[in-house]
Amino acid sequence: MTLKTYRAQSIADALGQIKKDLGKDAVILHTRQVKVGGILGFGARTVVEITASAGVNVAPALLARRQDSRVAERAPRAVAVETPADVPPPRAFAAARDAYSAASTPAQTTAAAPAPLRSAAAALATPVVMDPVDGKAVAALSEELAAIKAMVARALSAPGGPPPALMPEALTRMYLRLLEAEVASQIADEIISDVRDRLGAAALADDAAVQRAVTERLAAYIPAADAADAPTRAPDGRPFTIALVGPTGVGKTTTIAKLAATYKLRHGRKVGLVTADTYRIAAVDQLRTYANIIGLPLQVALTPAEMGSACAALRDCDIVLVDTAGRSPKDAARLTELKAVLDAARPHEVHLALSSAASESCLIAAAQKFAEVGPDRVIFTKLDEAVNFGTLVNVARRIDARLSFVTTGQEVPDKIERGSAERIARLVVEGGLRA
Repeated sequence: MTLKTYRAQSIADALGQIKKDLGKDAVILHTRQVKVGGILGFGARTVVEITASAGVNVAPALLARRQDSRVAERAPRAVAVETPADVPPPRAFAAARDAYSAASTPAQTTAAAPAPLRSAAAALATPVVMDPVDGKAVAALSEELAAIKAMVARALSAPGGPPPALMPEALTRMYLRLLEAEVASQIADEIISDVRDRLGAAALADDAAVQRAVTERLAAYIPAADAADAPTRAPDGRPFTIALVGPTGVGKTTTIAKLAATYKLRHGRKVGLVTADTYRIAAVDQLRTYANIIGLPLQVALTPAEMGSACAALRDCDIVLVDTAGRSPKDAARLTELKAVLDAARPHEVHLALSSAASESCLIAAAQKFAEVGPDRVIFTKLDEAVNFGTLVNVARRIDARLSFVTTGQEVPDKIERGSAERIARLVVEGGLRA
């Protein structure tokens, strides 16, 4: 058995090398993307790596179709497809995942398609079963084939129409970057489509121009609060009152301390603190320590009635920051208690603190449950612990609150900044936290 590994700029180029070297009957065993070149990881470029063989015994396609469906579902599969030279590789939009089901009938759409696309569709419709191989290799190959199917399906869904044009390389790289950062596929598709339509050919060939356009378009999906300096007393004559709510362990108390230090030390405001976090061990002591260091008055409230009295005791302050106990989104009773505390505090703003290190499903679930207490702002904490920043875009788009602040570490009073949609978008596109 002849086993060889090929590297190329695209799948189409690699398949061309394999066909030329091993013949049209070669079978793909493994495919992945690797980085090559550069110095110490800088300046490396991404290429496609495919391992193929010309000596694997492949069962006939007819035998594969006659296999019992239940056995076929359990057996690892790999597919060898001969790609026609004039059919574009899967670098066009990979978003048409449901185009197959939307087409009228396979026979009608295939008959109306151009000849190269008919041959590609026929090849894709005939899977070839081979001996079990590595599961990861099969999964990677399946993703590539799904992209090819989606591309062909889009062309077939418009009988008689021309096949979709290839995406420019710069735009393709940005599209893959968005998906790698876990931006929702629908958002990524909309952004790439919009950028492709708005930019001219010259700009689409410029990596910097494409990156700027994608960043700008991505930022539009993140509703952000208006940037402003530290607030002063509210129009109703009370201190401007800000309450923080959120799940346990997201860093509310530390964020309260950062805000308090920022407002007093940098903006010269008179700040007061109120804590209702009497459930967590040493939570009051933690905030009292911060208050003593910064030089701020601190009130403790155990009940809604005490919360009203505590806020009244700080009536001479410009700003009052209210720290609440962390609540599980699944604990309806505790959320009801929290709402009673907030009703007594009568905050002018309620900020929902969410950890950037949490999964997207957890963030969405927390936002939905805490919506009962009426937050109108969101704070993304722990950006320094985030795995992917694309989930923040997905969450920000789905919740009814504007981004107010982000935190990037535990240091007080540093590592906090105003929430910026462009800042989050740059984190997604550039793939890392910048100072």
